[in-house]
Amino acid sequence: MEALKEKELRELPLEELLAQVNDCISQLENPQISLEESFRNYEEGIRKLKVCNEKVTQIEKKMQVMNQQGELEDFFAG
Repeated sequence: MEALKEKELRELPLEELLAQVNDCISQLENPQISLEESFRNYEEGIRKLKVCNEKVTQIEKKMQVMNQQGELEDFFAG
């Protein structure tokens, strides 16, 4: 698995990043990979998960909900 640069990670769609995180998890579950490779997969998965969290935060900030008066207002998850 090739490590992507930070800029390249940020340009990927959220779905693609989540699929890559899942790939990292699958690799970690493989008993035939070395300890070093496990650490690399773990580190790469954490980097990608961090970008996923940043993307979700950006999406939450952009989301809007319509209030009872039919006006749009910011939606804050929390």
